[in-house]
Amino acid sequence: MSRILSAEQVADATRRTERVYSVLARVYDGFFDWALGPGRRYAVTRLGVAPGDRVLEVGVGTGLSLPVYPEGAEVVGIDISEPMLERARARLDALGRDDVVLQKMDARAMLYPDGHFDRLLAPYVISVVADPEVVLREMVRVCRPGGTVIVVNHFQSDFKPLAWIERLLSPLSTWIGFRMDTRVEAVTRTHGLTLVRKERVNLLGLWTLLEFRRS
Repeated sequence: MSRILSAEQVADATRRTERVYSVLARVYDGFFDWALGPGRRYAVTRLGVAPGDRVLEVGVGTGLSLPVYPEGAEVVGIDISEPMLERARARLDALGRDDVVLQKMDARAMLYPDGHFDRLLAPYVISVVADPEVVLREMVRVCRPGGTVIVVNHFQSDFKPLAWIERLLSPLSTWIGFRMDTRVEAVTRTHGLTLVRKERVNLLGLWTLLEFRRS
């Protein structure tokens, strides 16, 4: 079931997320990439980016996925954490890429017109934001009909004993930037998205890649 939060609770959670990732920015690559990097990079290849495509990565973080994007597309990465974006900009400079734009932006209210992007990727974002349904609606809005949307995330287990543990640990996991009890239905029931692929990724298959078409 969805967690129904007040506007004040959402604002508090968003500020906490900014604070957490401002701290994690210094250690994120070394701490998380070994576990999450394979799924992130595979997701970029699944996008099937072609020259001229407009691509949006929601929650680009430190830019770990940026080297995988082929040149010739218009890639935009957004994130709510300025310290994370600073590291992404440094990575871009090292790559010598000038075809990627990085912007600080709240994914709940994207500053793009309807149907602007051909392909969207949200890696490990849905369990971070306070109101994933709002973020997903925005992703649908800015994706053109027929476009591709890929979400990579850890979702609550269907195995009841493990699900109980994840629910128990979620209040603690929020202090390192994510929830462990996010249900996959928070994504799959999104109006305007048709699921075309679902597969396990990363260490022990504990994360899930969901590929959609914008219907």
